[in-house]
Amino acid sequence: IVEAKDCTEEQKNIREINAGMYCFKNDVLFENINELKTNNAQHEYYLTDIVSILSSKGMKIKGLPIEDRDEVMGINDCLELNKAYIWMRNKINRYWMANGVQIVDPERTVIGKDVKIGHDVIIHPNVEILGKTVIGDHVEILGGSYLNNAVIKDHVTIDSSKIQDSSVDEYTTIGPMSHLRNNTHVGKHCRIGNFVEFKNTNFGDGSKCAHLTYVGDSDVGKNVNFGCGVVTVNYDGKNKFRTTIKDGAFIGSNVNLIAPVTIGENALLAAGSTITDDVEDGDMGIARNRQSNKEGYGTQYKNK
Repeated sequence: IVEAKDCTEEQKNIREINAGMYCFKNDVLFENINELKTNNAQHEYYLTDIVSILSSKGMKIKGLPIEDRDEVMGINDCLELNKAYIWMRNKINRYWMANGVQIVDPERTVIGKDVKIGHDVIIHPNVEILGKTVIGDHVEILGGSYLNNAVIKDHVTIDSSKIQDSSVDEYTTIGPMSHLRNNTHVGKHCRIGNFVEFKNTNFGDGSKCAHLTYVGDSDVGKNVNFGCGVVTVNYDGKNKFRTTIKDGAFIGSNVNLIAPVTIGENALLAAGSTITDDVEDGDMGIARNRQSNKEGYGTQYKNK
């Protein structure tokens, strides 16, 4: 292996080049590396010389030819890094399209090398799928979605949402603008809607959480309905606590659940309540002051 600056004219005509990647047995490398010399055009130590040194001692050397030279392109600045990035993105996307995945705009879709995707999947523009994400069959991922180490089962639709280290079961709809993270599991036939965040939560089959809600450190049963603006208050400033909501419960809008707390089966929580105590099966929890109206005060305030 000869550096370009040290080549003869005859050597410059050789069409095979060294890609600069080596695999040594540690002991062999360390025993011979001191034999490197600087008798070359740049007066530098060339690691490439170790190949001829080992060969001269009768050791076995094996070269691996590369079919696509771009696979071993040099990266010395941000322009070359971008070129390598585009090559890798295109290589991965072509593979999945050849295997039946419909990528609407491959130039605006990023798929990691360890991702696995089923058949009849549609991926819209501006989607990133990274880590060890696994996507089932008949899944549709709309633009603006980001998945990292996610498990998405069959017939799921994801709209402009972020899913990290979490899983979603069959026939569930996520988004737009939902965020599932930290080992969240969403069951089958669920609806997770606009600006909903789940963290470290189990969400049962058939349950619905349509908009503007935070559910953290919670275990939610089947067929539970969340109104708008619900918050599970899971952190007291020092420790995290869990909320348990059993099957069939109805959580009214703008309810705060102060964990640890358990809501029973088919229980009802009245809108605007701050719930600090358990609610038994079939009961209604209400925690708010009764309304009082001040006659004429609205007009007085406006005219003040």
